[in-house]
Amino acid sequence: MQQQPSPYTAPPPVVSLEKVEKMRRGMAHLFSVGDTTLDEPHSGFVRYRGRFLVDSADCFDEIREIFEAQGFTPTVREEENGRIAIVAIPQVFNPSASDWRINLALFVATVLATLLTGSFYNAETVEQAFQIWRGWPFSLSIMLILGAHELGHYFAARYHKVAVSLPYFIPLPVPVISLFGTLGAFIRMKEPVKNKRALFDIGVAGPLAGLVFAVPILIYGLATSEIGPMSSTGLLEGNSLFYYLSKFAVFGQFLPSETSDVYLNQVAWAGWVGLLVTSLNLMPVGQLDGGHIMFSLFGRRAGQLFMPIIVILVALSIASYLIYGTATWTLWIVLLYFFGRTYAEPLDDVTELDPRRRWLGIATMIIFVLIFMPVPLRILG
Repeated sequence: MQQQPSPYTAPPPVVSLEKVEKMRRGMAHLFSVGDTTLDEPHSGFVRYRGRFLVDSADCFDEIREIFEAQGFTPTVREEENGRIAIVAIPQVFNPSASDWRINLALFVATVLATLLTGSFYNAETVEQAFQIWRGWPFSLSIMLILGAHELGHYFAARYHKVAVSLPYFIPLPVPVISLFGTLGAFIRMKEPVKNKRALFDIGVAGPLAGLVFAVPILIYGLATSEIGPMSSTGLLEGNSLFYYLSKFAVFGQFLPSETSDVYLNQVAWAGWVGLLVTSLNLMPVGQLDGGHIMFSLFGRRAGQLFMPIIVILVALSIASYLIYGTATWTLWIVLLYFFGRTYAEPLDDVTELDPRRRWLGIATMIIFVLIFMPVPLRILG
């Protein structure tokens, strides 16, 4: 007679016990394991709970190397009871190489699109509008700002040994003539970031690098632009505190006034666009640069900023429509509502920022307030 197995017998663990023990022994001098749980929180995962014997920032790379040798990637989380849990994910990130030809093609297309946009700017005849070489001041200026922004992210990621793509520039389709000639640029991180410090460095490097070029380009552009009578029709660029004060520093008066305003040349326009793009990226939500900074500073509590930001943008959009007839933030609100809820969580969520990074994060948020434009553009007439 063959005895049937009891339906209440627990199934054997998916994870090899030999691998579980090798990982535990391998990190014994770094992390004291109190208990080990198999298939937790998901099938094939391993959870080690205990305490660090060495600062997590100093030993995570070594723990990751030990785990990857067994086909796992470690994540570090603090549980509600204050205990530290290292969860081994049954996956090793081995990103494939990107096709640089795509990046190059998009870069060339964006250069052409911004040249065309610049040639239309202040063109006096149709013939001048299509002489795209005339747009080189705008194209060179905006590409410097966007390029510095994305390369800031890129080199910070490479410094922290995070696999990342080259910048992808986004041209607006020609012959569509836009105000900017581009929708910006982005890089793609191919694997999770190690810890909050790495996430912070990658997030903050882009905006700061972009501003290193945007600010002098803006000031030079304003200094070479002219003041003229206030127009009653057309588009009027928005003011931020920094932009407002920059015009006062250059011209000795607050603009626009009731009678006059500055007529931006191509370089000044590129500098203004650079400020706008940087402020949009610094919004403290989701996968934006500002979201990375806020998550690095406050962890999951950063998610509490989502609804207040949405409410503020809705209020600004309503006010803009009632006063100027332009609902400026409508599209941005929709995009953030659907895509701004998730944050990039690092593998090690326990290591906190050092004081220097905390102060830099606070300073960056102050910069965001100074360059944010409540009404970026409005239509006159």
